[in-house]
Amino acid sequence: MTATPADAWTWSGEPTVHRHDIGLINQTFTVEVDGEFAAILQRLNTDIFVPEVHEDIEAITGALEASGLPTTRLLRTATGDLWHTDAEGGVWRALTPIGDRTIEKLADVGDARSAGALVARFHAALQGFTWEFRSVRAGAHDTDSHMDRLARAVDQQRKHRLWWDTASLSETIGEGWRTLEIPEGLPTRVIHGDLKISNVRFTGPEATALIDLDTLAWGTLDIELGDAMRSWCNPTAEDDLEARFDLEIFRAAMKGYAEGCGDRGPTELEWSSIIPGLERICWELASRFALDALNESYFGWDKGNYPAAGEHNLARARGQVQLAKSVRKQRADAEQALREARS
Repeated sequence: MTATPADAWTWSGEPTVHRHDIGLINQTFTVEVDGEFAAILQRLNTDIFVPEVHEDIEAITGALEASGLPTTRLLRTATGDLWHTDAEGGVWRALTPIGDRTIEKLADVGDARSAGALVARFHAALQGFTWEFRSVRAGAHDTDSHMDRLARAVDQQRKHRLWWDTASLSETIGEGWRTLEIPEGLPTRVIHGDLKISNVRFTGPEATALIDLDTLAWGTLDIELGDAMRSWCNPTAEDDLEARFDLEIFRAAMKGYAEGCGDRGPTELEWSSIIPGLERICWELASRFALDALNESYFGWDKGNYPAAGEHNLARARGQVQLAKSVRKQRADAEQALREARS
């Protein structure tokens, strides 16, 4: 029988491995043993993450489990390791399965409220937890640096076929960022780092656990919930020029978050940072996508709808600009919804 990376683990029977074409970063497979779903098997993208990220995952999921919060856990290899390195240098991990439902686009306020409550429980469970992360994405949300890189690219790549459109859009992005007031002095906390709704696993109607834990880090709540709400509260696609901020999904998610954190909730300054953080992430991603348009660097572009990566990235940048404008236009209503959620 042909050897597979799953052979690095000990199973109760013969494992069967199935490829799943989901996600853009890591390769994902499922492992069945005697017809039963036994594990998620993934090959880590080591161009982005170091193998020691598994030490971070082990530490955080151990703390979550100790607090009583459901979580996926790493399965140790037959030799007791957190990951397996194959003969070609590929890094593999196996994780316990959790939940039975994944949402790709959030449309139901009940799901939004449940997901918000789960994220709050995650944050509350890790309050006071100390850990020095082995995998660190330095500058991941240094918005000023992202803006500077875009400005330099616009100045240097004047012969690019999309230069005119990107240069014009970059002016809008820069102005949006410069005119946004961001609360300063926010405390750092352990954050998930990539709270798109597909990283929330549900069991039936209830949000059960967070997955895709490679982005765990020390960060601030404006980044964490700003990125989550940017994803959750846009009912359209990321590259849709009609992107808009769904106030009702936001209201439900924040109601859930306020309920879930109990007496271990955010500071007043953190609460005040959520809506500016949401707009910030929109401008930040718009700048990154616009830069990708000039660099032709997006590795997951839709070849069926766009002739090249640049055009897809430009559409994504425009979509995020539209979303940022929608957030700003509804700022007062969003602040009222947040107050109501906390009451």
